Amino acid sequence: MTDAGFSAADVDTSKPQSARMYDYFLGGKDNYPVDAAAAEKVISLFPAVREMARTNRDFMHRASRSLAERGIRQFLDIGTGIPTRPNLHQVVQGINPSAHVVYADNDPIVLRHAEALLHSTPEGSTTYIQADVREPGKILATARDILDFDQPIALSLVALLHLVADEDEPRRIVAELLDALSPGSHVALSHATGDFDPETWQRVVEVYRQGGTPAQVRSRDEFAGFFTGLELIEPGIALAADWHPEPTGHPGRTDLIPLYAGVARKP
Repeated sequence: MTDAGFSAADVDTSKPQSARMYDYFLGGKDNYPVDAAAAEKVISLFPAVREMARTNRDFMHRASRSLAERGIRQFLDIGTGIPTRPNLHQVVQGINPSAHVVYADNDPIVLRHAEALLHSTPEGSTTYIQADVREPGKILATARDILDFDQPIALSLVALLHLVADEDEPRRIVAELLDALSPGSHVALSHATGDFDPETWQRVVEVYRQGGTPAQVRSRDEFAGFFTGLELIEPGIALAADWHPEPTGHPGRTDLIPLYAGVARKP
């Protein structure tokens, strides 16, 4: 799927959207004044949020590279966000040129930029699905047309589940997605937490909720619950900056970025 049929009317610029706020934190240009205003409120509460966004992006790169190096050649990335190079397919196809990647997101502005996600290697493929993680059945049904579910798949849910409230049953969603995958498949997760400063993060969550995004930070134990029945890869659950960090990271990086991360294998 590409941006055929996309209309500017599909984009709601009357309220902030999480993908566009994330783009603002990363220094991107695909956001609107309403997104910038909400993002600046978050920055005023937690000034390190820009570094947090970069830390999350770097974790996605490292986790995807690690899974490709383990021989995984199929990737399902839900909550893709606005394309920012290198995208997941560029990372994994740099290791396995024949890798197949399916992206999914529910933001119309991501659909507008989907063409940037479809520049695959000749040997591999990339596809974009316009869908919400709260519709796992729809995502799986479409992904089955592209991916071989009898072979291992890497499921990427990076910086996504803290945008799914408890009433939407995120653990059920993750379980439904994983149930469809073959043994040997993997899942990569990252998630904001209020463990280190609950008052600040409750205020950050409120900024998102006022804009219509059902944000919800979770504790380490709650995050660990998403991995029930799976085999965690070393170092297990860690702060994202500590998950197989690169020898040279961004200057000023600290292990106090409140973002848990983990990668696990389905036995």
